[in-house]
Amino acid sequence: MTTALIFPGQGSQAVGMGRSLADAFPVAKAVFDEVDAALSQKLSTLMWEGPAEELTLTANAQPALMAVSLAVVRVLEAEAGLDLGRDAAFVAGHSLGEYSALAAAGTFSVSDAARLLRIRGDAMQKAVPAGQGAMAALLGAELDLAREIAAAAAQGEVCEAANDNGGGQVVLSGAKAAIDRAIALATERGVKRAMLLPVSAPFHCALMQPAAEAMQEALSKIAMQAPVVPVMANVGAAPLSDPEAIRASLVAQVTGTVRWRECVQAMAAAGVDDFVELGSGKVLAGLVKRIAAGTATASVGTAEDIAAYKARKG
Repeated sequence: MTTALIFPGQGSQAVGMGRSLADAFPVAKAVFDEVDAALSQKLSTLMWEGPAEELTLTANAQPALMAVSLAVVRVLEAEAGLDLGRDAAFVAGHSLGEYSALAAAGTFSVSDAARLLRIRGDAMQKAVPAGQGAMAALLGAELDLAREIAAAAAQGEVCEAANDNGGGQVVLSGAKAAIDRAIALATERGVKRAMLLPVSAPFHCALMQPAAEAMQEALSKIAMQAPVVPVMANVGAAPLSDPEAIRASLVAQVTGTVRWRECVQAMAAAGVDDFVELGSGKVLAGLVKRIAAGTATASVGTAEDIAAYKARKG
């Protein structure tokens, strides 16, 4: 089988995530300790004990999800003989998950990834005053229809496709009034369901330009190596290995559409028939099943999942 390792994004966080890994495997505990030290915060305590509303804050959720993903990677390396350069054809991640993918592939350290994601989360939160932006999921709409709805709803305000998740799920992002208009229009256009998302800011649209500028500055200060396997980048839906191209892509990603459907399709077209999600939850594995029917999927996020992975690999 040809494998891609995929890494979840915001929304997959849950109180308790990563705890079974830390309890069972010293290499996992070391990752959580490294992230705590990098942020000068006991983020691991918040992850394991809550409260959920504090963990869900963008500035906490982003580095926390990365920490769980990298803890899984380190455990698989130690316990299952994972060699990412040998065993994976690509890495890819959904939004913040792209940072997890790049850290796993050696582009930057776990500590640098944690600090970058803290800056990213803070900057995305501050880019738009609370209540002025919104995001909505359109279920039963393909990208072209979602873009038509967004353009019609904009009326001079920002309203854009933020995530093309596949399986007829597209997320719009922009000004609150424009998103409200888009929800009404979507119903008129026969979209099965359109609903506001419980998010704190309108991610992946032009309103995030201040955050993109903050990330450009932050990324310019980070040493980056070529990943050991290509990253299938969110904004281009194409593989990248050059550190400068990756740097530019991560900046563009803040305001650009997460082209997850196309990323999965491109990996499948390149021969990937096995997608393994590393980290909290099973969201991406579910999306892959709807995008690339017939491919194998697995999700590894707990100590129990490690044993299942080892059995799967024989």
